[in-house]
Parts: sequence; structure tokens; C-alpha cells
Amino acid sequence: MSDRWSIEARKARWKKFISPDSPPGYMLMTRHNEPGGPPWPSVYPEKKRERIEWALMFYERQMRQVEWLHDDFIPYLFMNTGTEIFAEAFGCRVHRPEGSNPCAIPLINSAREVADLKVPDLSAPSLAMLFEMADELRRRAGPEALMRTADIQSAMDIAALIWDKNSFYIGIVETPEAVKELADKVHKLLTAFLDEWFRRYGTEHIAHHPDYYMDGGMTLSEDEVGAVSTDMFEEFFLGELSALSRRYGGIGMHCCANSRHQWDGFHKIEGLRALNLYAPPTKTSQYIKDAFAFFDGRIAQMHYGWAPEGPVETWPNQYPEGKKIIVDWWPGSREEAIRGAEAFAVVTGR
Repeated sequence: MSDRWSIEARKARWKKFISPDSPPGYMLMTRHNEPGGPPWPSVYPEKKRERIEWALMFYERQMRQVEWLHDDFIPYLFMNTGTEIFAEAFGCRVHRPEGSNPCAIPLINSAREVADLKVPDLSAPSLAMLFEMADELRRRAGPEALMRTADIQSAMDIAALIWDKNSFYIGIVETPEAVKELADKVHKLLTAFLDEWFRRYGTEHIAHHPDYYMDGGMTLSEDEVGAVSTDMFEEFFLGELSALSRRYGGIGMHCCANSRHQWDGFHKIEGLRALNLYAPPTKTSQYIKDAFAFFDGRIAQMHYGWAPEGPVETWPNQYPEGKKIIVDWWPGSREEAIRGAEAFAVVTGR
């Protein structure tokens, strides 16, 4: 591997790219999976051993790929989880359907139940097992291996898992202080978890979704904003997101809700360094095209639901100018991956 495509060189490019003070540009993430290998195991506690072995196998395959594929992908240990982990720590039961990720079953139904909820500690089984798995992965892969973080949701999103949504949104209107109290309790657990995670495995990490590199900062999913007004976003969500960003030195955010009405509010999140929006079939590709054009050049964008046409090296000319864009590309073969990555590097001056 040439020095230009070493893992350290890739990290250096990411550090420069993700900084809000850096100029616009492009990063290339090539999705090429060599055939073979065991399937992705279900995210169940009883699959703990299979999940560890799969993560190590996946990391080794990634390490082999960076030897011959010259893009910006950085290998990582994949600590895959569902969205249930923090809600389960609070006492929610979990539904584990066959062939899909687990999901939390609401624990409370009213504002009067919030006061009785205790903030769990990191010995809660759903969290303790994650640290056990991550400790073994790091021990076996070595201290230089980057961890991909668990599936982190915002405090309000986790609160909406703990409190039945049939009454949660009514609570936002009728009993806002109870909603804020629950979100504050979740925030305490979330920051305790992240403090310990970064203490053990370092602040240099890979985001859970999508899998871009971060040097410091934290990343999360924020999906409930699609169901609230802009005023509610500012009252219930903005402060917490900015507080997390201040605490950890920046924030990256995924949102698969229809959030167009919140885009101005997203610009108000302190230290927003990366943004991933997703356009499911109920939306149109225009939604994603508009997002690329809307957000300014300080924020790295990696959106799903629309991609330019033609060879990957022509894509930079199809995006709006003056942006930071992480290109997510799916070639059809190893040969196409090699050719396209090399051509993209030439076009983008790398």
C-alpha cells in the first residue's frame, strides 16, 4: 500500500475534511464486498459469540480490501446493535423478531410515571454486554483498530421508545415538563455511556450510521423531529443536541424522517459536522437533491435516496458546487471498483 492510501493518510484526509473550517471537497466510500463469509448474525444476546466472530471476520476483510482499493474507507470493528439498548436499560421489554433488529416495547404511558423511573447505570445487562463484546474485539484486533459506535439515538428519540408514542406526543403538548424530565434522565445515561466508551476505546471512531470517520465528536440518529413542529424542535431537541456536541467536540447526525421543515433548525445545532438524510420511497429523489443544495459547505453531507448517474468520476460535476460531500458508491465488480476509485482520485486532485 502506498503512503498516500495508508490508513493514517486516510485518517488525515478525514480530519481535514470533517473540520468546519476546511474547504469544500469530496470523500469516496466504495461499497464492494468480496463474496463468501458467514452471514450477518442476528443482534440478539444469545448471539454474542457469533457477533464477535463476525465482527472480527468483517474487520479482516476490510483490512485486506484497503490494500488494493484506493478510496477513503477506513476499517473498523462493527459493534452492531438495535435501537433498544438504552430503553432496555431503563426496563423496557424487547421484541426480537426473526430476521430483523430488536425493538423496545414502551414501559410507561403517562406523565405521572416519569418521576418513578430511575437512571440506570452501566451495569445494566444491555449495556454491560456491549462493553464486554467491545473489550474482546479490541483485545483480539489490537489497540489500533477503530471501533464503530453502538446505535446511539438522541435522548428525545430514546424517551419516545420508553413512553408509548400514543401518549408521548400528547405529553409534549400537555405535560412538557414531564417529557423534559424523562429526556434529561436519558441524557444522563447516554452521556455516562459515551464517556466510558470513549475512555476505553478512544475518541477516534467510526459513526454507527453511516460509517464515516470521526476524530472526536459523537454521532447519533435523530428521527422523531419529523413528527414535531419547528418550535417543538427548538424547545425539546435543539438544546440537547447542542449540549452533546459541546461535551464531545462536535456532532454527526442521521435522520430518516421527513425533516425538510427542520432543515433551518439543523443549521442551529452547534458544531454539526456531518449530516446524513435518507429518502425512503414515500419521498422523492428531489428531497435529497434539495438537501445537498440547502446545507452549507461547513457540513459534510452523505445522503441516501439519490445518486448522480454515470461513472463515479463524473459525479462531482453533478453535485452542487461549494459543498463537502461523502460519495457512497456501489460498483458492480472488483475491477470497476479499482478503476473508478483511481479515476475519482485524479478528478478530485487526490
